[in-house]
Amino acid sequence: MKAYLIDANAKTVTAVTVAGLDDVKTLIGYDSIDSDEVDASGDRLFFDESCFLRDQTGKGRFKLDNLAPVADKGVVVGSTGDAAHLQDAAVEPDALQRRVAWL
Repeated sequence: MKAYLIDANAKTVTAVTVAGLDDVKTLIGYDSIDSDEVDASGDRLFFDESCFLRDQTGKGRFKLDNLAPVADKGVVVGSTGDAAHLQDAAVEPDALQRRVAWL
């Protein structure tokens, strides 16, 4: 599935392919993931649910639209109503890049 890796350390948004939640966890680097709905398209932002409890030394942060800030990395991928059923992200890469603020 088409997805996007947001890396706050490198300040990049990169197109990636994921087969499921295990790939999302690998990209983020942790098994403890959570997600927030990005918009009505079904796209979700997955992130390390403990990102602010871990050591923050040298880690960047970003904010997508009006969602809470995220430390380190996040993955945007589409879903069909809940985080368990993933599909291609609806957002285009240029539009997503404009919606990300580096903190």
